[in-house]
Amino acid sequence: MRVHVRGVGLPDETPTELWIVDGRISAEPVAGADTVFDGGWILPGLVDAHCHVGLGERGEIPLDDAIAQAEIERDVGALLLRDCGSPTDTRSLDDHDDLPRIIRAGKHLARPKRYAAGFSRELEDEWQLPEAVAEEARRGDGWIKLVGDWIDRTVGDLAPLWSDDVLKAAIETAHAHGARVTAHVFSEDALPGLINAGIDCIEHGTGLTDDTIELMVERGTVLVPTLVNIVENFPGIAAAAAEKYPSYAAHMRDLHARGPGRLAAARDAGVPIYAGSDAGTMVAPGRIADEV
Repeated sequence: MRVHVRGVGLPDETPTELWIVDGRISAEPVAGADTVFDGGWILPGLVDAHCHVGLGERGEIPLDDAIAQAEIERDVGALLLRDCGSPTDTRSLDDHDDLPRIIRAGKHLARPKRYAAGFSRELEDEWQLPEAVAEEARRGDGWIKLVGDWIDRTVGDLAPLWSDDVLKAAIETAHAHGARVTAHVFSEDALPGLINAGIDCIEHGTGLTDDTIELMVERGTVLVPTLVNIVENFPGIAAAAAEKYPSYAAHMRDLHARGPGRLAAARDAGVPIYAGSDAGTMVAPGRIADEV
C-alpha cells in the first residue's frame, strides 16, 4: 500500500507531506501513492512507556481481551507500548498490522505472596532470580520487570524483595543477555540496592530521596512515574489496608502526598523521565494523554 498525507506537522507547525509505503514513512515523494489526508494536523504517535497489555484484575486474560486493550491504546494515538509485565503471552499481536507495536518485559518476577495474586512468576528462593531473568530475556523483547518492593505482611509495611547481591547478579545476567531491567518500586528502602546494582529504569519511584535522585543521575537511571495511578489510586489502596496494616496505609498516604514533589525534584536534577500510564488493572487503557 502506498499512501500520501498532507497537513501541518506538530510540534513545529510547519507544512508537511509524508509518503507511507508498507508501513514505512518517508519525506520523499512516492509515485502512485493515494492521498488519504489533505489538510489538518499531522503528529507522531504517542508512546506509553508503562502499560500492561494482557493483564486483568486477576492476572491472565483471554487473547481477544488483550487485543481490545491494544485497540483502545491505538485509538487514543498510542502507537508504541512498553508492556511492563503481563502474564498473558501477547506475542501473536505482532501479526496484527493495525495494532500498536509492543515492547514486552515478559512476566513480573517476584517472591511468593509479595505481589498481586496471579500477576507474577513467583520464585521460592531469591537466588533463582538470575536464571529466571535469563529465561525471561530469551523470550522477551529486551526488558525484564522485577518487583522491587511490596507489602511484607510479616512486618506490615512495604519492604524490598531482593538482597543486594542477588540484584547485582540478576541485572548483570540481564545485561549479558542484551536485556534492560526495570522495577516496580513504591517506597524508599529498595531504591539504593536496585540503582547500585545497575538497574536501567525505576517505575513509580514515589519514595525517591535526594540521595537516590543523585544516584540515579550518576548512573543514568531512567524514571517512569505513572502519576495517574499514584494520584488516583494510592488513597484507596491505603484506605483498604488501614485496619489490618496501619503502618502500610500511613506509608502509602505519605508516598501519595510526596510523590509529585519527588518527581519534580528528579526532573530538576536531570533524571530522564518518560510517560507511562500503568494501564491494565486499576488504570483503564487509553490514559496516556492524561499521564502526559
